[in-house]
Amino acid sequence: MTPTRTRLAHTSQLGPDALAGIRALLDAAFEGDFGDADFEHALGGMHVLVHRGGELVAHGSVVQRRVLHRGRALRTGYVEAVAVRADARRRGLGGVVMEGLEGVIAGAYVLGALSASEAGAALYGARGWRPHPGPVGVLGPHGPERLPEEEGSAYVWTPPGGTVLDPAGRIDFDWREGDVV
Repeated sequence: MTPTRTRLAHTSQLGPDALAGIRALLDAAFEGDFGDADFEHALGGMHVLVHRGGELVAHGSVVQRRVLHRGRALRTGYVEAVAVRADARRRGLGGVVMEGLEGVIAGAYVLGALSASEAGAALYGARGWRPHPGPVGVLGPHGPERLPEEEGSAYVWTPPGGTVLDPAGRIDFDWREGDVV
């Protein structure tokens, strides 16, 4: 098996070629269901890039968001764009990506959060991420709005020394274009 190389880099450290490579990986991994807004959400934070034989085979990023919970705005590391190239799946690379992202979250944030697809839920659950059992919402342009369709897919993770959420309490994510959670 060809050895892998893992790199942790901020978006500002990635040039146009690296960003184009990430986008191509995401487009292929999500089979065309990854739009411009999704890519925009993945930028501006830290990226874990896994290369094998000089080719990008896995990626994930963590960006800062605010989550309002019980009257507190929590500095949250939000995981975005986790993907493994189809021919490299089931080899632990998703775990390598998440380990790197969790290290960033543990060092910089009081809470980790992500939106899990059915396909990704097993990876996140095995790493201690859990669906938030309470209500989920967004601080939208017209005020707080509940998002019942996101309940069950909004996962949270508390890093050591981080903020433990009240499981019955509502979490509201800050507003952004496209998918808000």
